[in-house]
Amino acid sequence: MALTVPPPRTPLDGRPADGPCVARWYADRLGWPSVAGPPTWLLTGVRFDVLDLPAVAGLAVVRRVDGEWPVAVAGGRARILVAAGSAEELPGLLEWLEWGGVGLDLTAWGVGGRMAAPTPPGWEVPGAVGWLRPPVPGREVEATLAGITGVAGFSASSGGSGLVRLVAVAAAECHRARLRAAGAGAPRVSGWRPRTPA
Repeated sequence: MALTVPPPRTPLDGRPADGPCVARWYADRLGWPSVAGPPTWLLTGVRFDVLDLPAVAGLAVVRRVDGEWPVAVAGGRARILVAAGSAEELPGLLEWLEWGGVGLDLTAWGVGGRMAAPTPPGWEVPGAVGWLRPPVPGREVEATLAGITGVAGFSASSGGSGLVRLVAVAAAECHRARLRAAGAGAPRVSGWRPRTPA
């Protein structure tokens, strides 16, 4: 007679027991495919794609663009979840928005990519990847994701479809972050004053 052992449960304090427990939460609550291991990875390109940018730029995007799309933060980076298929659109959108050729610290992960799974909402795990704006279980998260066809909260009058507006603001904020970083390291010229017209 085979003995079956039940899978590990979530401890009463709400912390995940291990990587498989986190993966199971994402599969059960959101239907997101993942790979469990010491870290748990969410697979991109299936239910969502990810815009990856500096955290300072990502926070500015969250302040400037209305929406309910989930945003994760990890190691100085922001990960904005967008509609599946959006990663393929990013290079063309940047070119169309006249950001082509500018060295922006903005990339997209789509089919074949993966994102470190943030700690599920309400689970306290020190040092783990976290949600700045978590997905809400129990409803269709994909309906909140910015895509090329637009979502609620975006319209032509507000600057185009969801993804176009989001990428336009993200590109501008990445550029600002780069300029700020370059300015912080630039030598200061003492005694310089702007010339006043005679």
